Amino acid sequence: MLRVLKLATRNLARFGRRTLLTSMLITLGMAAVLLFVAIAGSFKAVMVGQFTDAVLGHIEVHRRGYVASIDTLPLNLNMSPGMVARVEQALNKMDAVEAYSERVKLGAMFSNFTETTSIRVNGVDPQREAATTPLLPGRVVEGSKQAPLIKPGEILVPVLLARGMNVKVGDSIVLVATNREGSVNGKTFTVRAILESVTGPSGRDGYIHIEDARTLLRLKEPEISEIAVRLRRPGQLDSVYAQLSQELQGVTGQNMKAAAAGKGGGSALEVHTWAALSPFAHIARMIDLLTVFIKIILVAIVLLSIMNVMMMAVYERIREIGMISAIGTPPRRILSLFLTEGLLLGVGGTALGIAISLAVIYGMNVWKITFSFGQQQGLVLAPAIGAPDVMIVAGMVIAMALLASLQPAWKASRMDPVRALGHV
Repeated sequence: MLRVLKLATRNLARFGRRTLLTSMLITLGMAAVLLFVAIAGSFKAVMVGQFTDAVLGHIEVHRRGYVASIDTLPLNLNMSPGMVARVEQALNKMDAVEAYSERVKLGAMFSNFTETTSIRVNGVDPQREAATTPLLPGRVVEGSKQAPLIKPGEILVPVLLARGMNVKVGDSIVLVATNREGSVNGKTFTVRAILESVTGPSGRDGYIHIEDARTLLRLKEPEISEIAVRLRRPGQLDSVYAQLSQELQGVTGQNMKAAAAGKGGGSALEVHTWAALSPFAHIARMIDLLTVFIKIILVAIVLLSIMNVMMMAVYERIREIGMISAIGTPPRRILSLFLTEGLLLGVGGTALGIAISLAVIYGMNVWKITFSFGQQQGLVLAPAIGAPDVMIVAGMVIAMALLASLQPAWKASRMDPVRALGHV
């Protein structure tokens, strides 16, 4: 085997220009794919982080049917205190959970005493919300960013609404809401800060203290609309989702028994990942799909380039193949010789491509590439690529190199020595 390797290396060196061009093509393809995977992965991670760390959390727990009617923020589908206690018990047992925040969500009328418009209100505990969505304080464009995020009697107003209603930090406004029984209640708030929207120019979500939300809705019990959960590592999302869904499987509610029975039973609670709640999940899936297509293109480039090189090598060396066959070289040795040449081309180009891509990724992390996404400015790309991705792409390239070499190698090993020696 060592002798075959030496001969293959010598043969590649004999045709240095062709070997160099083919290796460069494989190298550039390999480097381009790894860079694309790293940059696309970083872009996806930043975008997902903007939603999970500033608004949603990684996982949310709701009462059954709430998400299906979430546009109306149905108060009759809030979670009861017993349900909340069961969810907290399950979350406190999970080491993967870093923090969670309970929210009361409602629709209200927002008035500056001159004009009135609608607003979506999130009643939150400031400490828990800041721990669950750590990028939320960074969305403040006007007003105080100091902890606590919000105090009773204060409101964080979305920038779109603040500009449209000409509301500034320190102004007094009134929220008017209708509770589950149809009773209307109003409460005066002081604008603590103006929030930049993370979901685009249509964002109309404001924040008040959770006790203010309960007062505004005249809740008789400490009900909760949703519980947002932050994980220590986003990579644990699927496992935590499955575990939490299993933990909450037996939870029932007084008003849900009939509905559960009509639907074949099941839990009164639902667990959703950020992907099920955010429209950006479709963009994330498109990025993943685009990455797959780029890998397929790389495989096609490698297959065509190496097959072309090996076929030319067989054609140009017909007499040489006939000579080594005539002196007793077995077909399997000739086959292994050409396969080794293709393998060396694939391995060499792959190794160089990996080295170039890792060097470029390191440089991009040193010089910090920033970009804007919607209203978010100064987002920093941090390209990175894991060993599994490198091994998968490298394995694909090397496998295709061997596959591309197989037909020319098989042809060379089956040549008739007499006809090959007489070839002009």
